[in-house]
Amino acid sequence: MATTLHPFGPFLSALRPTITGLRWLLAAVLALVLLGGGYALVLAQVSGDRGIAPTASSSDIEVRGIEVDVRAETGLEARNQAWRQAQREAWRKVGGPAIADGQLSGMVSAIVIQRERVGPKRYVATLGVTFDRQRAGRFLGGGSRARSSAPMLLIPVTASAGAYTAFEVRNPWQRAWANFNPGTSRIDYVRPTGAGGDSLLLNYGQAGRRSRAWWRTTLDQYSAADALVPIARLEHQFPGGPIKGTFTARYGPDSKVLESFEMEANGPGQLDEMLNDAVERMDAIYEQALVAGALQPDPTLRLGGSGQVDPAIARLIEIGRAIRARDQAATAAAAAANAAPTAAAPSTQPVPAPAVVRSFTVQFATPDAMTFDATLSSVRQVSGVRGLAVTSTAMGGTSVMSVSYGGDLSALAGALRARGFTVREGANALAISR
Repeated sequence: MATTLHPFGPFLSALRPTITGLRWLLAAVLALVLLGGGYALVLAQVSGDRGIAPTASSSDIEVRGIEVDVRAETGLEARNQAWRQAQREAWRKVGGPAIADGQLSGMVSAIVIQRERVGPKRYVATLGVTFDRQRAGRFLGGGSRARSSAPMLLIPVTASAGAYTAFEVRNPWQRAWANFNPGTSRIDYVRPTGAGGDSLLLNYGQAGRRSRAWWRTTLDQYSAADALVPIARLEHQFPGGPIKGTFTARYGPDSKVLESFEMEANGPGQLDEMLNDAVERMDAIYEQALVAGALQPDPTLRLGGSGQVDPAIARLIEIGRAIRARDQAATAAAAAANAAPTAAAPSTQPVPAPAVVRSFTVQFATPDAMTFDATLSSVRQVSGVRGLAVTSTAMGGTSVMSVSYGGDLSALAGALRARGFTVREGANALAISR
Protein backbone atom coordinates (compact mmCIF):
# COMPACT_ATOMS: atom_id res chain seq x y z
CA MET A 1 0.00 0.00 0.00
CA ALA A 2 1.44 3.34 -1.05
CA THR A 3 2.01 6.05 1.56
CA THR A 4 1.21 9.66 0.66
CA LEU A 5 3.64 12.21 2.08
CA HIS A 6 2.45 15.75 2.89
CA PRO A 7 4.70 18.31 1.25
CA PHE A 8 4.88 20.41 4.49
CA GLY A 9 5.16 17.44 6.85
CA PRO A 10 8.78 17.98 7.95
CA PHE A 11 8.16 21.69 8.43
CA LEU A 12 5.07 21.11 10.62
CA SER A 13 6.92 18.51 12.70
CA ALA A 14 9.68 20.98 13.39
CA LEU A 15 7.20 23.75 14.22
CA ARG A 16 5.02 21.69 16.65
CA PRO A 17 7.24 22.23 19.78
CA THR A 18 7.21 25.97 19.11
CA ILE A 19 3.40 26.01 18.88
CA THR A 20 3.13 24.10 22.18
CA GLY A 21 5.44 26.59 23.87
CA LEU A 22 3.40 29.49 22.54
CA ARG A 23 0.23 27.95 23.97
CA TRP A 24 1.81 27.69 27.44
CA LEU A 25 3.10 31.26 27.15
CA LEU A 26 -0.36 32.57 26.21
CA ALA A 27 -1.93 30.64 29.11
CA ALA A 28 0.56 32.16 31.56
CA VAL A 29 -0.02 35.68 30.20
CA LEU A 30 -3.80 35.20 30.47
CA ALA A 31 -3.48 34.03 34.10
CA LEU A 32 -1.36 37.10 34.96
CA VAL A 33 -3.90 39.38 33.30
CA LEU A 34 -6.75 37.82 35.28
CA LEU A 35 -4.83 38.08 38.56
CA GLY A 36 -3.88 41.66 37.81
CA GLY A 37 -7.48 42.48 36.92
CA GLY A 38 -8.73 41.04 40.21
CA TYR A 39 -6.14 43.02 42.15
CA ALA A 40 -7.05 46.18 40.25
CA LEU A 41 -10.74 45.56 40.97
CA VAL A 42 -10.15 45.28 44.72
CA LEU A 43 -7.83 48.29 44.65
CA ALA A 44 -10.45 50.32 42.80
CA GLN A 45 -13.01 49.50 45.48
CA VAL A 46 -10.93 51.06 48.27
CA SER A 47 -8.87 53.76 46.51
CA GLY A 48 -9.81 57.27 45.50
CA ASP A 49 -11.49 60.13 47.32
CA ARG A 50 -14.35 58.22 48.94
CA GLY A 51 -14.45 59.51 52.48
CA ILE A 52 -16.18 62.57 53.90
CA ALA A 53 -14.78 63.41 57.31
CA PRO A 54 -17.22 64.75 59.96
CA THR A 55 -16.91 68.53 60.12
CA ALA A 56 -18.13 69.16 63.67
CA SER A 57 -18.62 67.28 66.90
CA SER A 58 -18.79 69.73 69.78
CA SER A 59 -21.27 70.77 72.44
CA ASP A 60 -21.64 74.29 71.03
CA ILE A 61 -25.14 75.63 70.34
CA GLU A 62 -25.87 75.59 66.63
CA VAL A 63 -28.85 77.15 64.82
CA ARG A 64 -29.28 76.56 61.09
CA GLY A 65 -31.64 77.65 58.36
CA ILE A 66 -31.76 81.42 59.03
CA GLU A 67 -32.90 83.31 55.91
CA VAL A 68 -31.48 86.84 55.39
CA ASP A 69 -32.06 89.40 52.60
CA VAL A 70 -30.31 92.76 53.15
CA ARG A 71 -29.64 95.74 50.87
CA ALA A 72 -26.89 98.31 51.50
CA GLU A 73 -24.54 100.71 49.71
CA THR A 74 -22.06 97.89 48.95
CA GLY A 75 -22.16 94.11 48.89
CA LEU A 76 -19.67 93.86 51.79
CA GLU A 77 -21.76 96.17 53.98
CA ALA A 78 -24.90 94.19 53.11
CA ARG A 79 -23.16 90.95 54.15
CA ASN A 80 -22.00 92.37 57.48
CA GLN A 81 -25.50 93.63 58.28
CA ALA A 82 -26.99 90.27 57.26
CA TRP A 83 -24.61 88.38 59.55
CA ARG A 84 -25.51 90.61 62.50
CA GLN A 85 -29.19 90.08 61.70
CA ALA A 86 -28.65 86.30 61.57
CA GLN A 87 -26.93 86.41 64.97
CA ARG A 88 -29.87 88.23 66.55
CA GLU A 89 -32.40 85.86 64.92
CA ALA A 90 -30.47 82.79 66.09
CA TRP A 91 -30.22 84.22 69.61
CA ARG A 92 -33.99 84.67 69.69
CA LYS A 93 -34.51 81.08 68.51
CA VAL A 94 -32.47 79.67 71.40
CA GLY A 95 -34.40 81.82 73.88
CA GLY A 96 -31.63 84.24 74.81
CA PRO A 97 -32.32 87.51 76.64
CA ALA A 98 -31.87 90.96 75.08
CA ILE A 99 -28.18 91.92 74.97
CA ALA A 100 -26.02 94.32 72.94
CA ASP A 101 -24.79 93.33 69.48
CA GLY A 102 -21.15 93.63 70.56
CA GLN A 103 -21.68 91.21 73.47
CA LEU A 104 -23.64 88.87 71.22
CA SER A 105 -20.84 88.82 68.61
CA GLY A 106 -18.38 87.81 71.33
CA MET A 107 -20.38 84.61 71.94
CA VAL A 108 -20.52 83.60 68.26
CA SER A 109 -17.86 81.01 67.42
CA ALA A 110 -18.80 80.45 63.75
CA ILE A 111 -21.09 81.56 60.93
CA VAL A 112 -22.01 78.67 58.61
CA ILE A 113 -22.92 79.68 55.04
CA GLN A 114 -25.45 77.15 53.79
CA ARG A 115 -26.33 79.09 50.65
CA GLU A 116 -25.62 82.67 49.54
CA ARG A 117 -25.97 85.07 46.64
CA VAL A 118 -23.97 88.29 46.64
CA GLY A 119 -24.83 91.33 44.51
CA PRO A 120 -23.34 94.82 44.20
CA LYS A 121 -25.75 96.17 46.86
CA ARG A 122 -27.62 93.10 48.06
CA TYR A 123 -26.87 89.96 50.09
CA VAL A 124 -29.28 86.97 50.12
CA ALA A 125 -28.30 83.84 52.03
CA THR A 126 -29.25 80.97 54.30
CA LEU A 127 -26.95 80.97 57.31
CA GLY A 128 -26.19 78.96 60.42
CA VAL A 129 -24.92 80.48 63.66
CA THR A 130 -22.86 78.60 66.26
CA PHE A 131 -22.65 79.99 69.82
CA ASP A 132 -19.89 79.03 72.21
CA ARG A 133 -21.63 77.13 75.00
CA GLN A 134 -19.23 78.24 77.74
CA ARG A 135 -19.93 81.91 77.00
CA ALA A 136 -23.63 81.62 76.14
CA GLY A 137 -24.52 79.03 78.78
CA ARG A 138 -24.75 81.56 81.62
CA PHE A 139 -27.41 83.48 79.68
CA LEU A 140 -29.37 80.44 78.57
CA GLY A 141 -29.12 78.38 81.75
CA GLY A 142 -28.09 74.75 82.05
CA GLY A 143 -25.08 73.04 80.57
CA SER A 144 -24.78 70.68 77.72
CA ARG A 145 -26.65 67.43 77.96
CA ALA A 146 -24.55 64.44 78.75
CA ARG A 147 -24.60 61.64 76.25
CA SER A 148 -26.44 58.69 77.65
CA SER A 149 -26.45 56.18 74.81
CA ALA A 150 -23.93 53.47 74.06
CA PRO A 151 -21.59 54.10 71.08
CA MET A 152 -23.69 53.58 67.94
CA LEU A 153 -22.07 52.83 64.57
CA LEU A 154 -23.73 54.98 61.88
CA ILE A 155 -24.29 53.46 58.40
CA PRO A 156 -26.24 55.97 56.24
CA VAL A 157 -27.78 54.28 53.19
CA THR A 158 -29.07 56.04 50.07
CA ALA A 159 -31.58 54.27 47.80
CA SER A 160 -31.94 55.87 44.38
CA ALA A 161 -32.78 54.41 40.95
CA GLY A 162 -32.71 50.89 42.40
CA ALA A 163 -29.17 51.21 43.81
CA TYR A 164 -28.36 51.12 47.54
CA THR A 165 -25.25 53.09 48.43
CA ALA A 166 -23.51 53.61 51.77
CA PHE A 167 -19.82 54.56 51.50
CA GLU A 168 -19.05 53.19 48.02
CA VAL A 169 -19.15 56.71 46.51
CA ARG A 170 -19.61 60.15 47.99
CA ASN A 171 -23.28 61.02 48.16
CA PRO A 172 -25.45 63.86 49.58
CA TRP A 173 -26.90 61.71 52.40
CA GLN A 174 -23.42 60.81 53.64
CA ARG A 175 -22.41 64.48 53.43
CA ALA A 176 -25.48 65.57 55.42
CA TRP A 177 -24.50 63.25 58.28
CA ALA A 178 -20.87 64.42 58.08
CA ASN A 179 -22.02 68.06 58.42
CA PHE A 180 -24.32 67.24 61.33
CA ASN A 181 -23.06 68.37 64.75
CA PRO A 182 -23.98 65.68 67.32
CA GLY A 183 -22.36 67.53 70.22
CA THR A 184 -25.70 68.28 71.94
CA SER A 185 -27.35 65.00 70.97
CA ARG A 186 -27.93 62.22 73.50
CA ILE A 187 -26.83 59.68 70.89
CA ASP A 188 -23.13 58.80 70.84
CA TYR A 189 -22.61 58.48 67.09
CA VAL A 190 -19.60 56.62 65.71
CA ARG A 191 -19.33 58.18 62.23
CA PRO A 192 -16.92 56.42 59.83
CA THR A 193 -15.37 58.64 57.17
CA GLY A 194 -15.97 56.08 54.41
CA ALA A 195 -12.30 56.00 53.40
CA GLY A 196 -10.15 52.89 53.06
CA GLY A 197 -11.90 49.62 53.79
CA ASP A 198 -15.10 51.27 55.07
CA SER A 199 -16.62 51.03 51.60
CA LEU A 200 -16.10 47.24 51.59
CA LEU A 201 -17.12 46.50 55.17
CA LEU A 202 -19.97 48.98 55.77
CA ASN A 203 -22.47 48.62 52.95
CA TYR A 204 -26.15 47.90 52.51
CA GLY A 205 -25.44 44.18 52.61
CA GLN A 206 -23.98 44.56 56.10
CA ALA A 207 -27.16 46.32 57.24
CA GLY A 208 -29.16 43.23 56.27
CA ARG A 209 -26.94 40.61 57.90
CA ARG A 210 -28.25 38.54 60.80
CA SER A 211 -25.00 36.83 61.82
CA ARG A 212 -24.11 37.98 65.33
CA ALA A 213 -20.54 36.76 64.98
CA TRP A 214 -20.08 38.92 61.87
CA TRP A 215 -21.70 41.94 63.54
CA ARG A 216 -19.52 41.56 66.66
CA THR A 217 -16.39 41.51 64.51
CA THR A 218 -17.50 44.64 62.63
CA LEU A 219 -18.58 46.59 65.72
CA ASP A 220 -15.35 45.73 67.57
CA GLN A 221 -13.33 47.33 64.78
CA TYR A 222 -15.15 50.64 65.35
CA SER A 223 -15.47 50.34 69.17
CA ALA A 224 -19.27 50.45 68.92
CA ALA A 225 -21.98 48.58 70.83
CA ASP A 226 -24.71 48.57 68.17
CA ALA A 227 -25.55 50.08 64.78
CA LEU A 228 -27.91 52.76 63.41
CA VAL A 229 -28.97 52.54 59.76
CA PRO A 230 -30.82 55.67 58.53
CA ILE A 231 -32.09 55.01 54.99
CA ALA A 232 -32.94 57.79 52.53
CA ARG A 233 -34.95 56.72 49.47
CA LEU A 234 -34.77 59.52 46.86
CA GLU A 235 -37.20 59.60 43.92
CA HIS A 236 -36.50 62.17 41.16
CA GLN A 237 -39.78 63.06 39.43
CA PHE A 238 -37.90 64.20 36.31
CA PRO A 239 -34.47 65.73 35.58
CA GLY A 240 -34.21 69.04 37.40
CA GLY A 241 -37.65 68.59 38.97
CA PRO A 242 -38.95 67.82 42.48
CA ILE A 243 -37.25 65.15 44.58
CA LYS A 244 -39.33 63.07 46.99
CA GLY A 245 -37.51 61.61 49.96
CA THR A 246 -38.73 58.73 52.13
CA PHE A 247 -36.63 58.36 55.27
CA THR A 248 -36.60 55.29 57.54
CA ALA A 249 -34.82 55.11 60.90
CA ARG A 250 -33.55 51.57 61.50
CA TYR A 251 -31.20 50.11 64.09
CA GLY A 252 -29.64 46.89 65.32
CA PRO A 253 -28.54 43.66 63.60
CA ASP A 254 -32.19 42.76 62.93
CA SER A 255 -32.77 46.11 61.11
CA LYS A 256 -35.67 47.12 63.34
CA VAL A 257 -37.77 50.06 62.10
CA LEU A 258 -38.32 52.92 64.56
CA GLU A 259 -40.14 55.44 62.37
CA SER A 260 -40.52 56.58 58.77
CA PHE A 261 -41.38 59.99 57.29
CA GLU A 262 -41.47 61.79 53.94
CA MET A 263 -40.09 65.14 52.75
CA GLU A 264 -39.88 66.84 49.36
CA ALA A 265 -37.46 69.24 47.68
CA ASN A 266 -38.57 71.46 44.81
CA GLY A 267 -35.40 70.72 42.86
CA PRO A 268 -31.75 69.61 43.07
CA GLY A 269 -30.81 73.00 44.52
CA GLN A 270 -32.89 72.29 47.64
CA LEU A 271 -31.77 68.67 48.06
CA ASP A 272 -29.02 69.44 50.58
CA GLU A 273 -31.36 71.55 52.68
CA MET A 274 -33.95 68.75 52.73
CA LEU A 275 -31.33 66.17 53.73
CA ASN A 276 -29.99 68.39 56.51
CA ASP A 277 -33.50 68.76 57.90
CA ALA A 278 -33.99 65.00 57.60
CA VAL A 279 -30.82 64.37 59.61
CA GLU A 280 -32.10 66.62 62.41
CA ARG A 281 -35.39 64.74 62.42
CA MET A 282 -33.61 61.36 62.39
CA ASP A 283 -31.58 62.41 65.41
CA ALA A 284 -34.79 63.40 67.22
CA ILE A 285 -36.31 59.97 66.41
CA TYR A 286 -33.28 58.15 67.81
CA GLU A 287 -33.31 60.35 70.93
CA GLN A 288 -37.01 59.62 71.51
CA ALA A 289 -36.35 55.90 71.11
CA LEU A 290 -33.52 56.17 73.63
CA VAL A 291 -35.75 57.92 76.17
CA ALA A 292 -38.48 55.30 75.61
CA GLY A 293 -35.99 52.48 76.21
CA ALA A 294 -36.27 51.11 72.67
CA LEU A 295 -32.72 51.99 71.62
CA GLN A 296 -30.79 49.49 73.71
CA PRO A 297 -27.82 47.47 72.39
CA ASP A 298 -28.74 43.94 71.41
CA PRO A 299 -27.70 41.54 74.25
CA THR A 300 -26.36 39.04 71.69
CA LEU A 301 -23.76 41.61 70.59
CA ARG A 302 -22.14 42.03 73.99
CA LEU A 303 -19.59 39.28 73.56
CA GLY A 304 -17.07 41.75 72.25
CA GLY A 305 -13.31 41.71 72.06
CA SER A 306 -12.99 42.51 75.77
CA GLY A 307 -14.32 39.06 76.67
CA GLN A 308 -17.02 40.45 78.97
CA VAL A 309 -20.20 38.37 78.95
CA ASP A 310 -23.64 39.93 79.30
CA PRO A 311 -24.84 39.63 82.93
CA ALA A 312 -28.08 37.91 81.90
CA ILE A 313 -26.19 35.31 79.87
CA ALA A 314 -23.65 34.86 82.66
CA ARG A 315 -26.50 34.23 85.09
CA LEU A 316 -27.97 31.56 82.80
CA ILE A 317 -24.54 29.91 82.59
CA GLU A 318 -24.29 29.87 86.38
CA ILE A 319 -27.75 28.31 86.69
CA GLY A 320 -26.84 25.63 84.16
CA ARG A 321 -23.63 24.80 85.99
CA ALA A 322 -25.46 24.59 89.30
CA ILE A 323 -28.03 22.17 87.82
CA ARG A 324 -25.28 20.03 86.32
CA ALA A 325 -23.37 19.95 89.63
CA ARG A 326 -26.55 18.90 91.45
CA ASP A 327 -27.20 16.09 88.97
CA GLN A 328 -23.61 14.89 89.21
CA ALA A 329 -23.82 14.86 93.01
CA ALA A 330 -27.04 12.84 92.90
CA THR A 331 -25.49 10.36 90.45
CA ALA A 332 -22.39 10.01 92.60
CA ALA A 333 -24.50 9.38 95.73
CA ALA A 334 -26.52 6.67 93.96
CA ALA A 335 -23.34 5.01 92.68
CA ALA A 336 -21.83 5.07 96.17
CA ALA A 337 -24.95 3.45 97.65
CA ASN A 338 -24.89 0.65 95.04
CA ALA A 339 -21.18 0.04 95.59
CA ALA A 340 -21.41 -0.12 99.43
CA PRO A 341 -21.65 -3.98 99.73
CA THR A 342 -18.47 -4.43 97.74
CA ALA A 343 -16.58 -1.56 99.28
CA ALA A 344 -14.23 -3.98 101.07
CA ALA A 345 -12.79 -5.19 97.81
CA PRO A 346 -9.83 -3.01 96.90
CA SER A 347 -10.03 -1.34 93.54
CA THR A 348 -7.37 -2.29 91.07
CA GLN A 349 -8.45 0.23 88.42
CA PRO A 350 -5.98 3.08 88.01
CA VAL A 351 -7.30 6.54 88.72
CA PRO A 352 -7.26 8.53 85.47
CA ALA A 353 -5.11 11.64 85.56
CA PRO A 354 -6.91 14.92 85.01
CA ALA A 355 -6.85 16.05 81.40
CA VAL A 356 -4.37 18.80 80.58
CA VAL A 357 -5.96 21.74 78.79
CA ARG A 358 -4.03 22.74 75.70
CA SER A 359 -4.58 25.38 73.04
CA PHE A 360 -4.68 24.34 69.38
CA THR A 361 -5.05 26.32 66.16
CA VAL A 362 -7.95 25.20 63.96
CA GLN A 363 -8.45 26.44 60.40
CA PHE A 364 -11.95 26.13 58.95
CA ALA A 365 -13.52 26.94 55.59
CA THR A 366 -16.02 29.83 55.71
CA PRO A 367 -17.73 30.31 52.33
CA ASP A 368 -20.51 32.34 53.98
CA ALA A 369 -21.71 33.69 57.34
CA MET A 370 -24.08 30.75 57.91
CA THR A 371 -21.21 28.24 57.64
CA PHE A 372 -19.11 30.46 59.92
CA ASP A 373 -21.73 30.39 62.69
CA ALA A 374 -22.52 26.68 62.21
CA THR A 375 -18.84 25.68 62.49
CA LEU A 376 -18.30 27.71 65.67
CA SER A 377 -21.43 26.22 67.22
CA SER A 378 -20.40 22.63 66.34
CA VAL A 379 -16.88 23.02 67.72
CA ARG A 380 -18.20 24.49 70.97
CA GLN A 381 -20.37 21.38 71.44
CA VAL A 382 -17.43 18.96 71.13
CA SER A 383 -16.83 17.13 74.40
CA GLY A 384 -13.66 18.39 76.05
CA VAL A 385 -13.63 21.82 74.43
CA ARG A 386 -13.20 24.38 77.21
CA GLY A 387 -13.38 27.49 75.04
CA LEU A 388 -12.55 29.00 71.65
CA ALA A 389 -11.74 32.39 70.18
CA VAL A 390 -11.76 33.51 66.54
CA THR A 391 -8.36 34.95 65.63
CA SER A 392 -8.97 35.57 61.92
CA THR A 393 -12.16 35.97 59.87
CA ALA A 394 -12.16 35.56 56.07
CA MET A 395 -15.59 35.22 54.47
CA GLY A 396 -15.25 33.30 51.24
CA GLY A 397 -11.92 31.83 52.37
CA THR A 398 -10.38 30.18 55.43
CA SER A 399 -10.88 31.52 58.97
CA VAL A 400 -8.81 30.62 62.04
CA MET A 401 -9.80 29.95 65.66
CA SER A 402 -7.92 29.01 68.82
CA VAL A 403 -9.48 26.05 70.69
CA SER A 404 -8.77 25.19 74.35
CA TYR A 405 -9.15 21.40 74.65
CA GLY A 406 -8.71 18.98 77.53
CA GLY A 407 -6.56 16.42 75.73
CA ASP A 408 -4.05 16.04 72.93
CA LEU A 409 -4.33 17.00 69.27
CA SER A 410 -5.25 13.48 68.11
CA ALA A 411 -8.14 13.29 70.57
CA LEU A 412 -9.48 16.63 69.36
CA ALA A 413 -9.19 15.47 65.74
CA GLY A 414 -11.13 12.30 66.55
CA ALA A 415 -13.84 14.24 68.36
CA LEU A 416 -14.22 16.58 65.39
CA ARG A 417 -14.44 13.64 62.96
CA ALA A 418 -17.22 12.24 65.13
CA ARG A 419 -19.07 15.53 64.59
CA GLY A 420 -18.93 15.01 60.81
CA PHE A 421 -15.88 17.14 59.97
CA THR A 422 -13.14 16.23 57.51
CA VAL A 423 -9.95 16.77 59.53
CA ARG A 424 -6.35 17.25 58.42
CA GLU A 425 -3.71 17.21 61.15
CA GLY A 426 -0.61 19.38 61.20
CA ALA A 427 1.97 20.61 63.70
CA ASN A 428 -0.16 21.61 66.71
CA ALA A 429 -2.92 22.65 64.26
CA LEU A 430 -5.91 21.20 62.45
CA ALA A 431 -7.75 22.08 59.24
CA ILE A 432 -11.44 21.12 59.20
CA SER A 433 -14.19 21.27 56.60
CA ARG A 434 -17.49 19.59 55.75
